[in-house]
Amino acid sequence: MTKNIDGQGRPEPPHSGTEAETLIGYLDYLRATFLWKLQGLSQDQLRSRPLKSSMSLIGMAKHLAFVEDYWFSYVAQENQPSEPWVSVDWDADKDWDWHSARKEPTNNVIALWEKTVSESRTHWDEVSSTDGFDLRNLAPRKVGINYVSFRWILTHMIEEYGRHCGHADLLREELDGATGE
Repeated sequence: MTKNIDGQGRPEPPHSGTEAETLIGYLDYLRATFLWKLQGLSQDQLRSRPLKSSMSLIGMAKHLAFVEDYWFSYVAQENQPSEPWVSVDWDADKDWDWHSARKEPTNNVIALWEKTVSESRTHWDEVSSTDGFDLRNLAPRKVGINYVSFRWILTHMIEEYGRHCGHADLLREELDGATGE
């Protein structure tokens, strides 16, 4: 399937794809929207918290890297947590992903996010290419006391990115006046 790319370099979701192609298309569109919001900013701008909030764009990038790894590697494929997540004392700081990012070189955090997105795509390709795959199938690892379907995971990731792209819009506008979808 040929992807149309918009003026910001984002792949347009398919207009007539399967359910899985449409959901992945929207997720990839939102991933590209998030990356667009990071581009052209200095390290200080990426680390700053210009609103009365604890959110920074770089913290959001590390948080989204964690979320990608959690849902596509840990839940969807039952992989064990890897670094940097496995060594974190989440009880000591439940928002470690957000807080620790502001102390790291921003290019390292963005590279971590990009690497994790790439790995998530690979995990999805592996899961969705198995015999008998259906979006209604349950992922192999429980989330709390429940199992969730692969459709639920994709929909949740779209919701997660949608919320954070909205946050990124507000942060970016406050940082340098840039606006856009």
